[in-house]
Amino acid sequence: MATDDSNIARREWLATVARGVVGAGALTAMAALRAEAGDATKPARLVVYKDPDCGCCKAWVTHLQASGLAPEVSDRRDMSALKDSLGVPQALRSCHTAVAGRYVIEGHVPAADIKRLLTKAPRDVAGLAVPGMPTGSPGMEMPNRPAEPYSVIAYAADGSTRVFARH
Repeated sequence: MATDDSNIARREWLATVARGVVGAGALTAMAALRAEAGDATKPARLVVYKDPDCGCCKAWVTHLQASGLAPEVSDRRDMSALKDSLGVPQALRSCHTAVAGRYVIEGHVPAADIKRLLTKAPRDVAGLAVPGMPTGSPGMEMPNRPAEPYSVIAYAADGSTRVFARH
């Protein structure tokens, strides 16, 4: 009978160890997924690259700050080379470019759309863009001129695009 009790105790011990190993593995996998997706409690680093003389770029940075984002600003004169290095499609280019986490933000994208991108963290999106400089977009507000409708375009590394938001 002592043999049966020791076998039961051994089985219970092995089951407890196995549950611990499986639980630790699950926690490790969840931590890896969270790190890959980005920790929602820690805002993504946001770096804005702009020409030092551009007023609308400065206004867009102010819009980001007023929306609770904390952009770091890097003034550059070689914006075309930067956009080339970041893979910004030619047809989607505007005056300034930002990098937020793993995403590229091109032009006058509203802060709310950037926040939504970072929260949802879609894997098939390389960046967001507002091509050109539409009147009424953040940083392009003009007194006595009505805002024109514009779209925020999500683009993928393969060049495909889709509308992310309409304003």
